[in-house]
Parts: sequence; C-alpha cells; structure tokens
Amino acid sequence: MRYEGMVYRPPSEARSLIIQLTIGCARNKCTFCSMYKEKRFRVRKIQEVIEDLHEARRAYGPHIRRIFLADGDALVVKTEELLAVLEEAYRLFPKLQRVTAYGAPLDVLGKTHEELVSLRRAGLFMVYIGAESGDDQVLKAVKKGATAAQIEEACLKLKAAGIQVSVTLISGLGGPERMKEHAMESARLISGIKPEYVSILTLMLEPGTPLYEEHRAGKFRLLNPDEVAEEMLLFLSNVDSEGSVFRSNHASNYICLGGMLNAERDCMIEQIKRARKAGQYKPEGFRGL
Repeated sequence: MRYEGMVYRPPSEARSLIIQLTIGCARNKCTFCSMYKEKRFRVRKIQEVIEDLHEARRAYGPHIRRIFLADGDALVVKTEELLAVLEEAYRLFPKLQRVTAYGAPLDVLGKTHEELVSLRRAGLFMVYIGAESGDDQVLKAVKKGATAAQIEEACLKLKAAGIQVSVTLISGLGGPERMKEHAMESARLISGIKPEYVSILTLMLEPGTPLYEEHRAGKFRLLNPDEVAEEMLLFLSNVDSEGSVFRSNHASNYICLGGMLNAERDCMIEQIKRARKAGQYKPEGFRGL
C-alpha cells in the first residue's frame, strides 16, 4: 500500500486496514488542528486505491474484517467512485464486516439521501463526524466551517440512510469564557442527534496551530483539570441521548469515563465528582494526542 505523510485514524479503528482515499483534508482550517498541515489536498485516483486493496489482499489474504478510509473527509469523493471502492473491497475480502470513514458535515450535506442509502447498501457502515462543539460561537472562533445546525442535519441525514454516526467533541475548546455555553450547547446537539457513539477529547494545543499561538499571546486560556471536570458535569447533566455509547477515555482526558447514555450517566457523574473531590486526575505527563 502507498501511504503519503502522517496517517490518522480514530482509536476504534486500531485493527482496521487503512486505505488512503484522499490525501489530507479538503478544508483544513480548524485553528486547533495540526493534522494534514504538510499535505496538499487531493482525491486519489480510484484505480490507485483499488490497486492498494489488491496489494492488501496479497499481503493479508482474505482475512481483513475492517477497513477505514483515510484521510480527512472521504465523503467529498464522488459517490460513484466511493461505490466502486466499496464494491471491490467487499469482493476482495469476503470476511469484511464494515467500512468506515471520517466525514465533514458539509460533505455529508452535499450527498442526496439516495446517494447515502446506496453507500450504506454497498457497505459504508459508519461515519465519524468531528463536531467539536455545539456552540456556534466556538465553532466560528475555531473556523470549523459548519454551524451546529448543519452538523446536526448532517448526522441525522446519515442516520436516516441507515449509516451509523460517531460524534466527537473537544472539552475546553471554548476556554473559560464559553465553558458553560460549550457544554450546554454540545449537550443539546447530541440530544438532537442521538448518535450511536459519542466521544469527548480534552483540548491539547499543538505547536504551529493558530490556537497554540493565541494561547502563547495570552488570548486563549486552557481549562485546568477542575474546570474540565465542571464542564463535563454540565454536559452529562444535560445530555439526553438514550442508547448512545459514551466514551471519554482518550489519552488526552484527565478522567477516564465510559458508559451508556442515559442508563449509566449518573454513575459517570458520580465518578467525576469523586475524582474532582480527591483531585485524582491523569498527570500531565501521561496525557497525549
């Protein structure tokens, strides 16, 4: 397989075959993100992608069970080309159970319902949506390029087509000034979507990003662990997303959480309160991206 530059994947795709369908991210303007900055975005030639699938078949045989389509937003690719890749993947790997990808909200909205249904029938199982926040002011500040309403619409459009949705939020993205709004509006967003999966990372600043420079200039302050815990309490206390799998167990998180919404929400709230009272947070040296 031919890989260009650093390749990223969701934590849950650790055992997946990664195939680069696009190089980089079509938008790549988020002020907090250091991913894909060394790449110039393009869609790979589909024949090259299919050749990579054939090489994977020769290397691993027919035993691949999961495939993740990298890089940043596979759904920007034309539907007929996506369908060709999915068809060949399932033909080459008869044990293949699922194909997943990152998806930018505006790329999802650019597909018709019929196109998304055809992708689901062809085997696109789940799309990871980086919502980051439900607060429009935060989204605008970090140059996300989509509003909360557009993010919600995109996720519901995927669900209506039968494609599962995994939504990621970033704790601390609003700083102390927008902490309450970030938590409450993110809870509202998730309550409106009720995605199959919800994950929350904790903001860590990467050198070279605009938000890092804002922090160095004293224009943006990171939340301390107690504030992150308070923000998480606000989110969990107000979210209503029955049946969603919730995870906040990334290396960046100060407190490792996991459970089902809404059934295990109270247990997770109590876990945060106990950790906060005891000051039991992950040491900074053990946090990472």
